[in-house]
Amino acid sequence: MGRTRALLLLAAENDNTFARVTVRGSEYWVGRCIHCQSKVSVPLASDEPASGTLEHIVPKHHGGTDALDNLSVACARCNQGKGKRLDKRKRDDPTLTRVIAALQARRRERQRP
Repeated sequence: MGRTRALLLLAAENDNTFARVTVRGSEYWVGRCIHCQSKVSVPLASDEPASGTLEHIVPKHHGGTDALDNLSVACARCNQGKGKRLDKRKRDDPTLTRVIAALQARRRERQRP
């Protein structure tokens, strides 16, 4: 299993909107995109594709890390859209700062105890 896949599973496991379910003999984490709340799934088996993608709340481009508190799960559409809209902005850009603060708050609310 690759590092990104392991981080994606860790983010899903620590998000209280995700539940571990079994479908046709395969196990998944199924929950909600941190942005749009659409249903996303992350299979435990690495050979199955995931509909959820790894979201870095503070983008790596802006110094974000792979620390658990900076990770979440997003649908591909939202994750790619965020990158296209915000990655080219400076770190102190008000829009980027506002989005990061909102996602950090949402991440805290969704964190498993």
